[in-house]
Amino acid sequence: MLDFLPAPLRGVIASLLLALNTLLLCSFLFGVALLKALPFALTRRFTHWLMNHTHEAWVSNNKAWMQLVRRTRWHLSGLEGLDYQHSYLVTSNHQSWVDIMVLQYVLNRKIQPLKFFLKQELIWVPVIGLAWWTLGFPFMKRYSKAYLEKHPEKKGKDLETTRKTCAKFRDNPVGIFNFAEGTRFTQGKHAQQQSPFRYLLKPKAGGIAFVLDAMGEQLESIVNVTIHYPGGKPGYWGLLCGNVRDVVVHFEELKIPPQFIGRNYDQDGEYRLEFQGWINQLWHDKDALLTQMHREYPACP
Repeated sequence: MLDFLPAPLRGVIASLLLALNTLLLCSFLFGVALLKALPFALTRRFTHWLMNHTHEAWVSNNKAWMQLVRRTRWHLSGLEGLDYQHSYLVTSNHQSWVDIMVLQYVLNRKIQPLKFFLKQELIWVPVIGLAWWTLGFPFMKRYSKAYLEKHPEKKGKDLETTRKTCAKFRDNPVGIFNFAEGTRFTQGKHAQQQSPFRYLLKPKAGGIAFVLDAMGEQLESIVNVTIHYPGGKPGYWGLLCGNVRDVVVHFEELKIPPQFIGRNYDQDGEYRLEFQGWINQLWHDKDALLTQMHREYPACP
């Protein structure tokens, strides 16, 4: 424990450990990328195993420096039914970039390493793009409504491309992640949206529906996560400095309603309305849970 050190110094130490962890494991992954390019089934299975364990090692190393700078008190519930051998779609409320570290910290080795759908253009980001590709993150290409109006022949092509990308997950369990709100909660965004929720922005049902359209039959269930920080919304520098004292996280495993499997969100208006209603109800329940969490775990002094 480094809590005897000044917070800024703890932040510098944690930053250096995070950078070292990332550089070392990314360098290793670039070697794996060369193996991944070989057209052999045995090589593909080996690189998949290697990528998963490297990803989990990166998270475990991050957990180590997080524990080093602060022994955060974790208040967790609902994790009991999760299975490492199953595929899940994970979604959560979004307050801070710390949310991603929290989810990785808690779910590491309980389910498969979390993968995010990324825009296809991000594959060209130096260093990180190659790491994402090596780790098997799915890259997707989505067309805007304006583009589709000019090129109607492209309708459905984005989903078709994503389905092909997700085909590699059919023989292996996977954890897919999506922030349903699409962006971090702020009071300004909350007011601009005129959100009906107290602690949440309006959910964007299309993101989750898009994942279900692409790979719904492969998923065991949806893991609905609710995160609360009794000390207030932390920034990433605050996490590095060890200023996050308490984290409350609740997990709820939801079976995917069978009527939502195998349908097209963009082209089926009846399904779209039904699905939006289902997601909105989940968010009403999540808002009520957050209200309860704020009562049970009030702001730290």
